[in-house]
Amino acid sequence: MSLISTKGMYGLSAMYQLFLSQTDKPVQIKEIATNANIPQNYLEQLLVLLRQAGLVKSIRGAQGGYLLAKSAQDILIKDILIALEGSLAITDAQIENPVLRMFYEESNAKLLEIFNVPLFEFEIYEQRINSQFSYTI
Repeated sequence: MSLISTKGMYGLSAMYQLFLSQTDKPVQIKEIATNANIPQNYLEQLLVLLRQAGLVKSIRGAQGGYLLAKSAQDILIKDILIALEGSLAITDAQIENPVLRMFYEESNAKLLEIFNVPLFEFEIYEQRINSQFSYTI
């Protein structure tokens, strides 16, 4: 069982591509789709959801495209996933047993805590990847 669907993974990949651009120049959807390996039609649907959530903004015109709507430090991974998935929860079913209900409530809170990191933190992972592949001669 996967907690994050393809929609969430693709959306997070698209946001990562926008983070990498870190310019005031909009990134065209074709470029995002190519770099993130996301079907362009599907990406368009995801970007609508991300725009509605206030995480990206779109610029129209020949030089148009998409930009992060806020600083990468102000965009939380959980907000991206919630915008795309609807919620982040192990279960949203009504649990009558008080012990199990408490367990699931605490588990859901921990899950939100895991993803309560800013998009900016991807820079740390990028640095770790780069340090794994760098070597001295």
